[in-house]
Amino acid sequence: MTVAAYAQINTDQVVNIGRNALYFEDYVLAIQYFNQAIKAKPFLAEPYFYRSVAKISLEDYVGAEQDAAMAIERNPFIVDAYQVRGVARQNLRNYAGAINDYDAGLELMPEDKNMLMNRAVCEIELKNYDEAQQTFERLLQLDRRNDRAYIGLAQMSLAKADTVAALEHLNRSIALSKNNAGAYVMRAEIATRSSQDFESAVADMDSAIMLEPHYSGYFINRAFMKYNLDDYFGAMADYDYAISLDPASQEAHFNRGLLRAEVGDYNKAISDFDFVLGSNPSNFMALYNRALLHMRTGQFREAVSDFNAILKKYPNFEAGYMARGEAKRRMGDYKGGDADYERAMAIFKRNKTHVSTFNPAEIEATAAIKKAEQRALDGGEEPETAEDIINRFNTLLTVRDDEPVKPEYANRQRGHVQNDNIEVEPMPMFTLTYYESDNKLNTSPHYFSEIGEINDTRLLPGKLTLAVGETQLDEENIQKHFAEIDYYNGLLSRDHPRSIDYFARGLDYLLLKNPEAAISDADNAIALSEGFTLAYILRADARFMQYRMSQARDDKDAEVGTDASSKSMTMLRQHQDAAALDQVMADLDQVIKRSPKNVYAHYNKGNIYMLQGDYTSAISSYSMAIQLKPDLAEAYYNRGLMYLRMGNKALGVADLSKAGELGVLPSYNVLKRMTR
Repeated sequence: MTVAAYAQINTDQVVNIGRNALYFEDYVLAIQYFNQAIKAKPFLAEPYFYRSVAKISLEDYVGAEQDAAMAIERNPFIVDAYQVRGVARQNLRNYAGAINDYDAGLELMPEDKNMLMNRAVCEIELKNYDEAQQTFERLLQLDRRNDRAYIGLAQMSLAKADTVAALEHLNRSIALSKNNAGAYVMRAEIATRSSQDFESAVADMDSAIMLEPHYSGYFINRAFMKYNLDDYFGAMADYDYAISLDPASQEAHFNRGLLRAEVGDYNKAISDFDFVLGSNPSNFMALYNRALLHMRTGQFREAVSDFNAILKKYPNFEAGYMARGEAKRRMGDYKGGDADYERAMAIFKRNKTHVSTFNPAEIEATAAIKKAEQRALDGGEEPETAEDIINRFNTLLTVRDDEPVKPEYANRQRGHVQNDNIEVEPMPMFTLTYYESDNKLNTSPHYFSEIGEINDTRLLPGKLTLAVGETQLDEENIQKHFAEIDYYNGLLSRDHPRSIDYFARGLDYLLLKNPEAAISDADNAIALSEGFTLAYILRADARFMQYRMSQARDDKDAEVGTDASSKSMTMLRQHQDAAALDQVMADLDQVIKRSPKNVYAHYNKGNIYMLQGDYTSAISSYSMAIQLKPDLAEAYYNRGLMYLRMGNKALGVADLSKAGELGVLPSYNVLKRMTR
């Protein structure tokens, strides 16, 4: 039936609807329409091409490259497919591959200005300046008034350290068009670096901001220029506005923290450095500045903590020991203070000096400058190590409870969803319910044979299904389930209770968040019918709900500082939590024993392994689920997170791209944050 239904899809109509969604920037919805067309007629090139356009708009460059390749494979004469794949490769820093695509597209359409422009930029990145010059000349032969070409020539001149030529090109570009913000920004940068002409730089940034007022980076740049003009008030206002536009900007918070510290607003400066370190704990400069501010504000315990981290990295920092020793003494720890003083004196003696000549802040700043210069020379960023990937992914998981950034609106499904600031969490467990999932994008049915069989008996008060996560009920449905429990109480009080009635009442209890009663009913259902697979699933669901409630209670106890936060009680809780997860796993194993191809049991096992910290086994379980159901978006998403957690960026990005394609919206946000 499913195959026949897909065969009957009017693919032209579906593709047109998808194109309309693209026009309205509803990229995720557009992808779902193109998915339908691809599933119905996988030999068509158009759906792959348009899906690649949607993905590139969501900054899923890996997925866009793959889809454009599929379009080209099916129809090598789609010029725009070469351009889309070229842009994707360019964003992935595969400049040679991008040039190959632009060349292929230009063979079909030699006068395409966008491809010529992009090709020239790629040549600059590869330092092929002669080839870039020839491409720009070819572009200007077609369009002598192309202001973007002169910006490209300016970029090339800057790469060759020829600021005079760069300025000439930028002036020509601005004379041709006063509406290109990039030209003003580049000219402001030249004025700042080459001649320290901050007044001209501010004037150019004013023009750029008038053209693109929603780009926070422009305000950060202008704040720096205003600071150098001693306009502290203007600089602070620009940092504040930059943060209002992009509350997650570490650069804006860090620079505002420095400015606040300089004007004596120490506590607010500390708050800014707290924000930076909350997002990036390895930011040494933020840590160092915060340590000094903690000393100034008399927060000596916090200062000691910061200096501990500083001295761990730089164990020969004499002044650090002196400062930490002073903080310890101010706290009453004279023994610890004296030990730090003696350590500092020993380093002074070894170095034959009486004053500190070692400044880790200078070392860090110099290293950062050299790294930036090397990155510029290399034409891109250094390859990330597995440790880099793990550290960056872990920072995505540490969103503060008071994080001011929230999605624009709940369940956002339109536009550039990759820009939403969300907390990164795995997709939750699949649970039994009578209520359909509310994900309108990922409409893949969640079904296995035992559900169909029990629904066919019509012995349950509703149609059983699966949903991701726990079901939230309104008042009407809550009262309905209480009434059903009363009904089953009467049935089960008779002489010959049935396992199906225990199961039905247990599901009512589960939906009403009474996991203990649900477990008891599942136990009775299993006792009466050992092969009742759904009863094991119900018990696993209830036990996991019980575990979640225990976790919530532990978090609450920790907040209010009850005895539950003591070391012994914490250890007991951890033991109980581990035992609870083991019980859930045991039930899932029973399900798989009776129904080896139950995809959702394998997926749920992956979630349990993840909670247990066994990421390798979690990946294995998700892989089994995907093998059984290749369109299980949630499994791709969670497996992608596990790959990232283990430092495998390539596989993680591939899985997140697939999950996004299948309708899991947070994928695009994680992709952007892991590939920026």
